[in-house]
Amino acid sequence: MRKKETINLVKSMDRGSLEFETHASQHEGDVMSIATKKVVTAPQTATIKEAAERMVKNKFRRLPITDPGSEKLLGIVTSMDILDFLGGGDKYKILEKKHHDNFPAAVNEPVKMIMTREVETINTKDSINTAVAKMTTKGVGALPIVDSEHKIAGIVSERDFVLLMAGVLNDELVDDHMQKNVITTTPGTRIEGASKIMVRNKLRRIPVVGEERKTPHPEKEKIVGIVTATDILEFLGKNSAFEHMITNSAEEILNTTITEIMESDVITANAMSHLGDVCDLMEDKGIGGLPVVQNGDLKGIITESDILKAIIS
Repeated sequence: MRKKETINLVKSMDRGSLEFETHASQHEGDVMSIATKKVVTAPQTATIKEAAERMVKNKFRRLPITDPGSEKLLGIVTSMDILDFLGGGDKYKILEKKHHDNFPAAVNEPVKMIMTREVETINTKDSINTAVAKMTTKGVGALPIVDSEHKIAGIVSERDFVLLMAGVLNDELVDDHMQKNVITTTPGTRIEGASKIMVRNKLRRIPVVGEERKTPHPEKEKIVGIVTATDILEFLGKNSAFEHMITNSAEEILNTTITEIMESDVITANAMSHLGDVCDLMEDKGIGGLPVVQNGDLKGIITESDILKAIIS
């Protein structure tokens, strides 16, 4: 649980980013006040399938991998590592080369085969400001917190900061912080293709556009859905993937189009909305990004990462 006084202090700010930075720099070690301290982990001997199931069950995008004996942090597996394995990048070689397209064999490989070993961390003595700065400069969505023996003591994520900023960033508009050059895809894209787009561009979500209705402006993109790394993770972690299998071939699964897993009822934001209101909406809906839409046309996307950058800008 976050300390009540930390939340009250943040919510009492008159100017979110400046005051937040000042508060953070004055209290070394205060990152533990907003961190999740009961961290769900897995051993490196857990299978890729078991790791995915654990992530889906707990609604996590990342899972620290620890040594069962010493409890020391060994690595981390993220939804992007799973996407990489499913055809998005080099980890697909496990499936393609080592197991010759045999999906059940590949997903039962130990998670250590796909985990990220060089983990960006902070320690229990670090400040909130240190956490924000490291997450933005390193481009990571979360930081495991380790003690002096490199044992995991907590984890802090972009979402923790978004929750603190709900209703606070009232002078900041979405239009000033959203990404305006949005990478999109179409309903016919296969899971393998969507994984490639996300891994190569370091994206956790892609708006899906198509001809929802006839328009006098065909060059404008009409959003018909959104697919996230979590959607693909759930496809694997909830065993939906195995329902598509007649043989053991991964091709059967990777050929599944994103229409089967994407969210069609898309929650969107307006460019003139305040960031504090967007944080409220993200907290309420449990989502990490919103397409920005005007008159049905896709104008941009605002994510937790953008909000984190706004905090320190």
